[in-house]
Parts: sequence; C-alpha cells; structure tokens
Amino acid sequence: MSLDAVLNQIDSDLTPAIDRLMELLRIPSISTDPAHKESCDKAAEWLVADLKSIGIAAEKRVTPGCPMVVGHVGEDGDGPHVLFYGHYDVQPVDPLNLWNRDPFDPAIEDTENGQVIRGRGSSDDKGQLMTFVEACRAWKAVHGKMPCRITFFFEGEEESGSPSLIPFLTENAAELKADLALVCDTSMVSRGVPSIASQLRGMLKDEFTIIGPRIDLHSGHYGGPGLNPLREISRIVASFYDEETGKVAVEGFYEGVHEVPEDQLRQWAGCGFDEAEYLNSVGYTRPHGEKGYSTLEQQWARPTLEVNGLWGGYNGAGSKTVIPSQAHCKITCRLVGDMDPDALRRKIRKHVEDRLSPDAKVVWDNDLEGSPASVMNISRPEFEAARTALSDEWNREAVFTGMGGSIPVVGYFKSILGLDAMLVGFANDDDAIHSPNEKYDVQSFHKGIRSWARILDALTK
Repeated sequence: MSLDAVLNQIDSDLTPAIDRLMELLRIPSISTDPAHKESCDKAAEWLVADLKSIGIAAEKRVTPGCPMVVGHVGEDGDGPHVLFYGHYDVQPVDPLNLWNRDPFDPAIEDTENGQVIRGRGSSDDKGQLMTFVEACRAWKAVHGKMPCRITFFFEGEEESGSPSLIPFLTENAAELKADLALVCDTSMVSRGVPSIASQLRGMLKDEFTIIGPRIDLHSGHYGGPGLNPLREISRIVASFYDEETGKVAVEGFYEGVHEVPEDQLRQWAGCGFDEAEYLNSVGYTRPHGEKGYSTLEQQWARPTLEVNGLWGGYNGAGSKTVIPSQAHCKITCRLVGDMDPDALRRKIRKHVEDRLSPDAKVVWDNDLEGSPASVMNISRPEFEAARTALSDEWNREAVFTGMGGSIPVVGYFKSILGLDAMLVGFANDDDAIHSPNEKYDVQSFHKGIRSWARILDALTK
C-alpha cells in the first residue's frame, strides 16, 4: 500500500480533522464529577459514531461507571493485530477563573511556538486519541481498508482512577487480546523530538502515625521528659535519606534497580532536554537528588522516596503550648526495574519500626496499594520499526525515553492481556494538562496523525 498517498490525504484533510476534534472537545466529559455522567455517555457515543463512519464495528459498552468504547476492524491474516488505547474523559477545570476562555469552547490560537488548539482535553487525551483515529481515516479513504487488524479501546474513567478498568479487561480479555498495544497518552521529551516511552515508574503509597502520650499534653508540664511525636517523626523521616549521596537509606531499597544501557543514555544525552530550564522553571537553581545521576536518569530510571505530607499538633492561629499525642506522615515511592512494591513496603516499615523510641508506637494505613514499574520490551522489532518511522516524520532521531510517572493501564495490559505496550505521544511539556488553559500544538496533532500512519505502515512490514 502507498504510504505517500495516505500522508497526502492527511495533509489535505487537516482542517476537517481539527473540526472533528473540536466537536469532541466541546463535550465536558469530566469523569470524576457525577454531574457530568451524561456528558461522558455523550462523548462515548460520539466516538462510536465517528468510528462507524470509517467502517469500524464499534460499540459503547456499559460499566458501573463511565462506558468503554470498543471497536474492531480487519480479520485474521490481515497482518499484525494491534490494540489502540486512549481515554476520552478529562480533568475538572477548576479554578475556572484562571482560564482565558471557556474550557469547553475550544479555539485555535496563535502563540510564539505556532498555532495551538486551546481547550480542556486537547492534549490529555482527546487530541492524542484522535491522531490515531485520523490516521486510520486517511488509510481507509486512500485504500478502502485499514493497513492491519485493529482493536480500538477507549476508556472513560482514566482521570478518576479507572475503577471499571480491571473488571472490564478481565471479563473481555479474549476479545481484547492482540499482538501489541499502542498507547497515545504521553509526551515528547523536548519540542520536536519524537519519543517512545520505554519505561514507566511504578508507585508505592504508605502512611503512618506515630503515637506518644495518650492525650495532648501541656508543654510546660511535660516538655523535657515527655516524648514528642512530632520530634520523633521528624527524626525518623530524616533517617530515610543519606545526606551525603542523596540516596534513600532504607536497607535493601535499591534491590531490583538496573543501570540504564549505554545506547539509551546516548539518546537521552542528545534529546535536547535543558536541565537548567527544567529546574529554573519551578524555582530551583540546582538538582537536589541522587548524586552521580543526571536529572533525566533520576526522573526516568531511579527510584525515589518522597514525603508528601507531614503534620500533627496545633495548626491554628497564634500559639498553643502543646505536646501532641500523634504525628502523621504520608509517603510515596516511585519504583523502577524489578522493584517489588510489597517487599519494599515491608522494608520501609521495618526501617521505621526499628528506629522507634521507647513509649512511641506506629500505626500503619493498610488500605494503600502499590504497582511495579513497567519496562517495555524494546528488543521487539516493532519498537525499532516505529522509532525509524518517527525519525523519518520528524526529521531527527527518535528516542526511547523513560517516564517519571505511572500509567497503570500499561501494567494491566501486561498482567491481564499478556500484551506488551508501545507508548508514543506528541504532547509538549507546556501543554498545561490538568491545569487551566490546556492546549495541544497544531503541529503535534498534524504530525501525530502522519506519525501513526507511518508507524502502522512500518508495523505491517
């Protein structure tokens, strides 16, 4: 099949493609707000109709929450079978007063970096989702059929914790299995640098309370001989870290961590990432993490233990001379490689319990879960084929990157469906996802469509 004809079709159809995206962006599909449940249904129905318009057998599937959209095209023997995932739900728009326009009245705006599509969901994830749909539309228009067998899977609860996802994947595993999952919910490492995420950090959450006296105490009566839980918890939190090296000092914390291969380090070094700009943009003058590792290595390939909340005692106006009965701490860990979240939780808890003073006790929150890191099998030939396709479209070497955050669906694809996932996204760091004035570059949308057309072509060969 001719790829050039498909690319020409994408170029000539760009304005109608943007119009279609605008229609979808006008639907306020905020999954976390029950008041918008009808809008989530409407967004799912819009996608079903759009997929049907290009010959895809699509359905809205009911769940206890927001519906899933599932579509199929192609038959066995039509080349590889890919599962494409995206989500149509969006984040709430608060604070509304910080938006420069109605977040659900999208528009094209001119900026110093070119034209952008402004509106909630433009980047996360409606614009990205539609890059793949539009690539398929162009294939159908030129060749009368898709380049390979494709299953479309669109979720409506990604921004609200995906409560229906695991049951749906489990119940429909046979239908959703494919050769490879494709995900477009990520960003480029730098503007104009095409990227394939090769690893996602996992997550471990925990919370503990240090309990000292049975009640809050007068600091004039007990200050000195009394154990102060705030002082106790501060000492224990400080013991999590080695100040000299920046490493986490919990015994066994780095078990399962692997060093980054030299070729990936080379790609990262040449990807255009500006460490100083990245740090200065939030008010830092230097990195403060693990010594001996670059900022990108720390963000993508090294584990962390962060204190997310620390509180106790009196927090009102003025002063209250009290020794509090309790002090509280919330922590999260980002995991890499083969780190086991359950084993790590035990190590962290042992670290705390081994350091408790007499008359102090610790109570743990046992309702928190953990998930391991996702490491993509980039030795599969499809990954290098996609990297070459992206390099051809963007006229510079595409890179295998890491991601500091987590995308749980990727782990579920592996554990429930047995699928490796390829994550290709075209968002930029300044897209303001989850924030007021979210945008998606028109270039990202246009070249994203062309990129998927190239990738689909490469995967069929």
